[in-house]
Amino acid sequence: MTAKHSEPVGFTSNPDLATIPLPFEWKGTPLDAKGRFLNHEFTFINSLKALWKWQTMINPQKEEKKKDTWRLACKTDSDFLTSESDCIVWLGHASFFIRLAGITLLIDPVLFDVSLIKRKCAFPVDPNTLKNIDYILVSHDHRDHCDKKSLELLAKNNPTATYLTGLKVDAVIKKITGSTCIQAAGWYQQYNIVPEIKITYVPSRHWGRRYLTDTNVRLWGGYVIEAAGKTIYFGGDSGYGSHFADIGKIFPFIDYAMIGIGAYKPEFFMAQSHLSPIDGIKAFEDTKAKYLIPMHYGTFDLADEPLSDPIQVLKKAQQQKQLSGEILYLCVGEIRSLESSHHTK
Repeated sequence: MTAKHSEPVGFTSNPDLATIPLPFEWKGTPLDAKGRFLNHEFTFINSLKALWKWQTMINPQKEEKKKDTWRLACKTDSDFLTSESDCIVWLGHASFFIRLAGITLLIDPVLFDVSLIKRKCAFPVDPNTLKNIDYILVSHDHRDHCDKKSLELLAKNNPTATYLTGLKVDAVIKKITGSTCIQAAGWYQQYNIVPEIKITYVPSRHWGRRYLTDTNVRLWGGYVIEAAGKTIYFGGDSGYGSHFADIGKIFPFIDYAMIGIGAYKPEFFMAQSHLSPIDGIKAFEDTKAKYLIPMHYGTFDLADEPLSDPIQVLKKAQQQKQLSGEILYLCVGEIRSLESSHHTK
């Protein structure tokens, strides 16, 4: 599903945050005539006709999905919470724990079921043990990334945490958490945080909404995290676009790229929001990262494909294509140590 790009009528950013130097002209995050956010390349099509077509069509993988018993492997080792070692831990879906330069981050923490959608893979640790978190990153306002119950618990157990998010999402987080330590960035803006670490909010091809009438009122995006000689890219929810290559140029030494591969069928409807495994590989190659950590599959049943489909398609594509980087197939809860992996320039 593509459309001619709507020309922005304005641009915005947070005047309190710096925009990083870029190799192309950048006026700020684009806005439409209603003051709502736009993707920088592809217009999001909010089509009831397309939604109805998806909801009424026959899923060609319906029987396969019904018989699919595959589930994500889950490790319940919580040692990473008390360790001092730098690491990445996938917590399922798009949720990650990262320690870098001794600083602890949670990205898109969803600790429970989301509304009526049950987890297909358990959360790997007791949510009450997530304490002493320095920064909580919320990429956009969708409820499988910005979860009220999860943020309420984290706020209670981490009263000094700082929240880093996109423009206008700060109001949602403040209402949920009561925190005043929230920074909302436009695309390519860097947060004002401790000097040991840099975190930049970057574009993704997606959209935002929490209710019926607030489509694209709040911004969506991903993150680039730099510290201790490492660069980590979290792609957020995204369809395929040129922003992946842009990020690879702006940040030429990405070590780890967390990129979605699931909730992608039917592609006529989902491609503007989520990557297929094939497009996930293209996005990874565009970033020129050393390692791909696939995410956004296996935890919640959000689309037509069987739960096992994204990882099977990804592995098959990997066998057929010579990749310049390596794919890390992490279990949920598996600890990826960052102590011994150094990038070379």
